Amino acid sequence: MFAALVFSGEFTLPGSIGMAFVGFAAFCLVSSASYVLNDYKDRAEDRRHPRKRHRPIASGALPVPVAMVEVGVVAFAGLGLAWWISPTFLLVALLYLLTSFSYSFFFKHRVILDVMFISAGFVWRAIAGAVAIEVAVSPWLFICTAFLALFFGFHKRRAELVNLGDQVGTRRNLAEYSPQMLDQFQAIVTGNVVLSYALYTILGTTPWMAVTLPYVLYAIFRYIYLVDQHGEGDAPDETLVKDIPILATALLFLVTAMLVLTFAPPDW
Repeated sequence: MFAALVFSGEFTLPGSIGMAFVGFAAFCLVSSASYVLNDYKDRAEDRRHPRKRHRPIASGALPVPVAMVEVGVVAFAGLGLAWWISPTFLLVALLYLLTSFSYSFFFKHRVILDVMFISAGFVWRAIAGAVAIEVAVSPWLFICTAFLALFFGFHKRRAELVNLGDQVGTRRNLAEYSPQMLDQFQAIVTGNVVLSYALYTILGTTPWMAVTLPYVLYAIFRYIYLVDQHGEGDAPDETLVKDIPILATALLFLVTAMLVLTFAPPDW
């Protein structure tokens, strides 16, 4: 949600910062509706998962009727806030919900498409961040976000397959994947993550953004290391927020990018 704020160079404008946070709040509400609905749909499988069985709906801590009311309330609140931002932002939020609900009701059990639909949700978030502050949606933002989300998605499937196996019953379509097939998917996607970001640094806002490429390379390599050597990756958000080297790299990337976009000379 904040990628467009940084890469557009509007992170110094109080108005843009404020609208970015309002957009963030709207998508927190809208995405919460989709996640609660997804947990409701997955409650039987989650009860057989060693970690997901502790989720509120799967564990019984959150009664199903209350969860359904929550879906309606947070979706209505999020869409109302989205409408207040702009009709275009509301449209993006609705498209995000359509994508998420389509995943929960149908595509989550379709091999390859499951990961693609999850990734599409992150692309809608990035686009919403640009719409919230009224800047053009860069093709580079779309491409880099899409490949990065696919990178995490296929690594998540591989980690689930390696750590849990395909017969546990925690995810119906895991049996359709194999480690060898996912290795090929990961190789394709990882190469495109690096290539698309490298092209953005040269052809995007300013070629001086190329100085941020080492951070991206290290973070990608570090994540692959954690998945391969430490069995991480089945919960990408947890892997990212608890690994100090990745967090430090992200902070250095953010600071460097902001300095480049603020002070870089226009001439390469």
